[in-house]
Amino acid sequence: MTTGRASGHGPLAGVRVVELAGIGPGPFAAMLLADLGADVVRVDRPGGTSLAVDPAYDVTNRGKRSVVVDLKAPDGPARVLDLAARADVLIEGNRPGVAERLGVGPGDCLAVNARLVYGRMTGWGQEGPLAHRAGHDIAYIALTGTLGMIGAPDTPPPAPANLLGDYAGGSLYLVVGVLAALHHARVTGTGQVVDAAIVDGTAHLSTMLHGMLAAGGWRDRRAANLLDGGCPYYGTYETADGGYMAVGALEPQFYDEFVDLLGLGEFRTARKDWTRWGELREAVAARFKARTRDEWTAVFEGSDACVAPVLSLREAPYHPHLAARGTFTDHGGITQPAPAPRFSVTPTAVRSGPAQPGADTREIARDWDIPGLVKSLQDTTRATPAAPVDDFPHQGD
Repeated sequence: MTTGRASGHGPLAGVRVVELAGIGPGPFAAMLLADLGADVVRVDRPGGTSLAVDPAYDVTNRGKRSVVVDLKAPDGPARVLDLAARADVLIEGNRPGVAERLGVGPGDCLAVNARLVYGRMTGWGQEGPLAHRAGHDIAYIALTGTLGMIGAPDTPPPAPANLLGDYAGGSLYLVVGVLAALHHARVTGTGQVVDAAIVDGTAHLSTMLHGMLAAGGWRDRRAANLLDGGCPYYGTYETADGGYMAVGALEPQFYDEFVDLLGLGEFRTARKDWTRWGELREAVAARFKARTRDEWTAVFEGSDACVAPVLSLREAPYHPHLAARGTFTDHGGITQPAPAPRFSVTPTAVRSGPAQPGADTREIARDWDIPGLVKSLQDTTRATPAAPVDDFPHQGD
């Protein structure tokens, strides 16, 4: 194992990661590796990424360090290859062929470090008819069938932020692949390329539902099934003050407690009677509309009815359970989710705020023994326009 900035925080302390800067799932995957203790060096482009968010608030770059390298300069690729030669993992998210054209593709990097894990994050993947097309989260999940499962049948499917595709189907699968390949490299001494495509990961997330579909236990339309809002005791309901309560009372004992606390004991026998589900839904909706969200929260407090208030992003950190667990943390004046999951022997923590482009060049040059990075810093101090957004991750170069 190579040695990096061994902070003592997290199971990946000592693992070195190079991240070719981008937007979306690549930075989030690198953040997760940094949260787990890896020494992540982000290679930023001159001018940055043109995102609207101030880099000081981009917490997906927390725990990382940054150098600025112009990959289109004569010595740019050599600087990245210097980093790759000393790294365990490299992550990039350009369209297929772009990294190769810039001289930092898998062949170039593995030639200087045969043990390297080269992680590639794209929307469509490295192969296939759409591989070179631009795209974003919503288009990827649309083709996998997962977007089409969400929402009411008489309205367009809602956009689930970029959580389902970019982060669940993309970043998390890239990290799983990188860690598996890293284990293989440690055992065999052989690195490899990890092709993480959002379409693959998001489709994989729906594995259970495909099994249910084949068995006749899932109907291929929205709001017609147990877990998609079709079931009246698995969904959300509006309260008197415009808030919402989430209900997941699936099992018989939870359902019985749910209807009893609502004062709808007459519907105990309606749980498995589909012919009464419309009536049950109307009764539940009417009952929830009679009180505020906080009042219903108090009613269900301490019960096993599987009911919870729907909180906003600003409210969530103050929920007593999340506060007690430290699910959120404050660092540098920014409230943000704490690293997850948790480890009994190698605990994790937010080690530093968002990396600022180029701020750590001299430190990295010293720690990784790459004096050429300092010259690269001097060469890129001249102001250059920000790269267009479609130069980055799965959108392309």
